[in-house]
Amino acid sequence: MKLGSASLVATLVLFVPAVQGVGIGPQRAVSSHHDQSIHVSPSPSNSNARRFPLLTRLRDGFVELLFGQHPSKAINQPSVFDRVQNKYANEVVLRFNVSSVEEEDALSEAVARLFLDVWAFTNEYVDIRLHFNEVAPLLGLLPSSLRSSHWPLIPDLAAAVYQSLPSQNAVPFDDSDIISQPRIAVLGAGDNIFFQDYQPLPVIGRWMRLVEAMFPSYVEYVSIGKSFEGRDIPALRVGVQSKADPTSRRKTIVVTGGLHAREWISTSTVNYVAWSFITSYGKEPLTTKLLAEYDIVFIPVVNPDGVEYTWQVDRLWRKSRQETNFRFCRGLDLDHAFGYEWDNSAVQIDPCSESYGGEEPFQAVEAKVLANWAMNESNSNVQFVGLVDLHSYSQQVLFPFTYSCKIDPPNLEKLEELAAGIAKSIRLANGESYSVTSACEGAVAMDESARHKHRSRVESGGGSAIDWFYHEMGAHYSYQIKLRDTGTYGFLLPKEHIVPVGEEIFNAMKYFGDYLLGNNGIERFSGHASDSSSASDAETDDSDSLLGNQELRRRKIAK
Repeated sequence: MKLGSASLVATLVLFVPAVQGVGIGPQRAVSSHHDQSIHVSPSPSNSNARRFPLLTRLRDGFVELLFGQHPSKAINQPSVFDRVQNKYANEVVLRFNVSSVEEEDALSEAVARLFLDVWAFTNEYVDIRLHFNEVAPLLGLLPSSLRSSHWPLIPDLAAAVYQSLPSQNAVPFDDSDIISQPRIAVLGAGDNIFFQDYQPLPVIGRWMRLVEAMFPSYVEYVSIGKSFEGRDIPALRVGVQSKADPTSRRKTIVVTGGLHAREWISTSTVNYVAWSFITSYGKEPLTTKLLAEYDIVFIPVVNPDGVEYTWQVDRLWRKSRQETNFRFCRGLDLDHAFGYEWDNSAVQIDPCSESYGGEEPFQAVEAKVLANWAMNESNSNVQFVGLVDLHSYSQQVLFPFTYSCKIDPPNLEKLEELAAGIAKSIRLANGESYSVTSACEGAVAMDESARHKHRSRVESGGGSAIDWFYHEMGAHYSYQIKLRDTGTYGFLLPKEHIVPVGEEIFNAMKYFGDYLLGNNGIERFSGHASDSSSASDAETDDSDSLLGNQELRRRKIAK
């Protein structure tokens, strides 16, 4: 075998003269100890390499296989810091205080015109990522009131990205880290090494399979389908099927993360909440009862291609990696790719836009896979009750509809009540304040007369996941929760926040489950729908006062 490989290498070396690819061949510029260089003129071998690229790659591969990588290759590789510095040099994140509809319109049009990256928008601020050279053109398109109401949120983006990357010296996650622990010890997710840092995609997949192996009686690993690049979209189904009536429709809650690739905290939080539910089953009465009556499907990485790209190439990549009709602008925004009221997202028609949802509904492979899986489940005795779609950042609890403020969901009061309770449970857990509002709202609150006029928005709202699940799947308790923080780190949230954020959302999900257990989880849209009871009846007065504290704006159906 060794003789055959050596013969093949010798043949390739004879047929294709040595090139610089693996550091073997003509001398290249070499720096002496006294900082002097010897420069050698280009060899004719370079032309041979261009003439026979396949044979050159084969030859290089066999040489590296037999002798290892040439030291010069490692020397010539730029450091992580250099790569980050080169990619994000002279970039900044600015925060704009937006206080009127006119200001929001102007900012929205300027962002679309300059193809800028909107990081966050609330009723108080809009955060925009841009290059130093783009600051002046942006300000030139804005009214004078906005030119004086902005400041640098992240003044050196390159440094912030570098500081946020997982440590090269971090202890890698090992399957034995969980297996070796006594079952009672795994109750505390905060002590699990898996949650001490952000984990890459292959590690997440191994961890999910391991969890299924550890708790096979009520945890099932499934793949809901394949991404555009052929990666599995993994999920954990957690629940205890009733033996009394296995044919009855199984009420199901879906928890998703990673629709936007750069939002790493959403993926880690889905996994944290899954682990917390799994390990508290049989120990906490509420969790045990919830998993007896409901399945919870945790899908931590809906956009695996994009997430992998953030680990390998661009930490701040947002979209999928699907090809578009413009070869230089890849990717679709999965949260603008679902079919319900997709037409309203037509304002984002440019493939280079960060909010580009495609040329037609469900053009994004991953959105179509998630929808097909949900429809198949619905046809197989599954009754979807709610969707909790985790994102970052800005600390908000958002409810349908996203596409328009003109139409209210029929169970609006129930949505508001539960959203307020979720925000309260988060505040009680860690003291963090989450605002509550409809997902349709732009950066500023609008009066009723402005709601019915066509206007620009900082980000288009059509084709969202929560609208589709709410309307098409009947998941009448669907929410998008935007996690920490409020701008100090943005999408670059340090690893120290993984456990606190996980605890916040675990508490929120327990409140969510308690609410559903109180009213059986199924909202009926009959004339007396509002008469249905809820588990939070005892807290009605407290919840009512909470609505005002959370700046919750009720809307009236246009008459």
